[in-house]
Amino acid sequence: MIVRNLYDDIIGSESDVDTQQWNSRRLLLAKDGMGFSLHDTIIKKGEDLHLWYKHHFEAVYCIEGEGQILEKKDGKVHDIRPGTVYALNENDAHILSANKGCDMRMVCVFNPPVTGQEVHDKDGAYAPHPEAD
Repeated sequence: MIVRNLYDDIIGSESDVDTQQWNSRRLLLAKDGMGFSLHDTIIKKGEDLHLWYKHHFEAVYCIEGEGQILEKKDGKVHDIRPGTVYALNENDAHILSANKGCDMRMVCVFNPPVTGQEVHDKDGAYAPHPEAD
């Protein structure tokens, strides 16, 4: 069994990745052997993240704040607020915006799991999972 506390075990550790645009607190990673990774992520107020997880599926559930997600393929915009979930089931290129005057706090699940060492490339993607063919 794995038991961790965001405040006692993650914040301030190497699993707490803070950038100018977001802060991802990685609760479960590939090394935990669960087949997915789980993140508590803050999208910082006023930021627009251009993302395209070409090698990962991601599901995201908003628990605080408001913003929008734009689907790059067709320009469709969806409002994000607490209780909203979106799933990038087609490796969808998108822009996630915390454009409603506040941070957004999201619970994110990645499949395959991330290692915690990934950085976004020029397309907003992570490299393929190390075990992918």
